Amino acid sequence: MSKRVAVLMGGFSVEREVSLKSGAAAAAALERAGYAVATMDVRRDARILVAGLEAIQPDVVFNALHGRYGEDGAVQGVLDIMKLPYTHSGLLASALAMNKPAAKALFAAAGIPVAESRVVHKNEILKGDVMARPYVLKPLNEGSSVGVHIVREGDNAQPLNENDWPFGEWVMAERFIPGREVTVAVMGDRPLGVTEIVSDRDFYDYTAKYSTGGSRHLVPAPLPEADFAEAQRLALLAHQCLGCRGVSRADLRYDDTRPGEPARFYMLEVNTQPGLTETSLVPEQAAHAGIPFEELMTWMVENAQCDG
Repeated sequence: MSKRVAVLMGGFSVEREVSLKSGAAAAAALERAGYAVATMDVRRDARILVAGLEAIQPDVVFNALHGRYGEDGAVQGVLDIMKLPYTHSGLLASALAMNKPAAKALFAAAGIPVAESRVVHKNEILKGDVMARPYVLKPLNEGSSVGVHIVREGDNAQPLNENDWPFGEWVMAERFIPGREVTVAVMGDRPLGVTEIVSDRDFYDYTAKYSTGGSRHLVPAPLPEADFAEAQRLALLAHQCLGCRGVSRADLRYDDTRPGEPARFYMLEVNTQPGLTETSLVPEQAAHAGIPFEELMTWMVENAQCDG
């Protein structure tokens, strides 16, 4: 008898629409692979979630949620209590990866280069610059570049005001790293490759990530061989130091802008539940490594775990 898989999708974070696409793609691939699949659009009511899962009685939960409450350990805790194996990382790794200051502290302790940063109250930002320009303002615990704002030399407008920051009282300010955007998917203990992301927008923001034509992906990234290997090493180290499992994706900056000096990588973040849409990076990188989408989804289900 084939395994029964419940695909959690949608949710109630700002990344809901992307999650619906990821969940639909995963569900279709798993059905083609012969699994019995049921999908659940997760709402903000844990009682409904638990009742729905009890009705489905899945062997495995495929977690296709993105953003807060689906990617930050909240749903993982419920699944652990129910003793249901699920894809991607567990509660602690998910929570650590989603909290940017906590993740950066662990990266730095592991010897992974990170940009200088500080956590500031939004009232401090309203009074003026919180570090030398250019710098980046980021929510502490959102994904997909939601809320990210670059403060550049010559910008006259306030980077935020009291009414347009729905992400809490505290903000991470981070030194802007020039150069190129690269990303590395990790599958278990195996880096799958390196992709360079090229966008005509100011940076690889939400629109560039998920709009058709918003960015171009260079697979494999045109990097020197030693730098290509270093990007993969750093991604695997970040995956391991957070305690991730399953599939993750590390985003890095590659600063090759200083003449006469070697290029340097800086770890930006690790995504414990990377997107699975038609423009997503992990399926594209896996395919280049010889792993078709259906095989990738199957591997994730067969390697699902829980900490219950």
